[in-house]
Amino acid sequence: MTGLFVPPGQGDDTSAAALQITFKVTGDRSRHTTVYETVVAPGFDVGAHLHHNLEECFYILDGEIEVFAFDPVEADGQHWSGWESADGRRPVRAGAGSCVFVPPGCPHAFRNNADTPARLFQTASPAPFHELYLKAMSEALATNPNISPEELARLREAHDIHQLTPLKYPG
Repeated sequence: MTGLFVPPGQGDDTSAAALQITFKVTGDRSRHTTVYETVVAPGFDVGAHLHHNLEECFYILDGEIEVFAFDPVEADGQHWSGWESADGRRPVRAGAGSCVFVPPGCPHAFRNNADTPARLFQTASPAPFHELYLKAMSEALATNPNISPEELARLREAHDIHQLTPLKYPG
């Protein structure tokens, strides 16, 4: 049995809209967790969503994102930045060193409102489900950069991503 060492700048690169993703550990190496680094472009908003079977962890390496991970009292369906939980939690600005854990079934989202990219270290468990989605989305956007919101929603739903607000990315 051998472990895996991935040097800086190495991994399986893909991109999806305004996300540059470098997979460090994928489902072909781990039954448990997909590990990847993500560069989030300014203006990107993943949209509020939830997963029934997937848990995620986000660790901000550089930059800043706005993020939430809670059940909102009222979800308007347009934008999540004004949402609030029953105990008063609201979306927060998360900078370098911040960590966000999202259990299955928990609504969550992140966006980059800054003028500079944000860099995240992410995990998704179990492997390989989220990596399959990210690769499918990357391929779909490469094939059709003007993919309709409905097509994108269908792709996400097929990968256990249940949208509450739309994904938005800079053109």
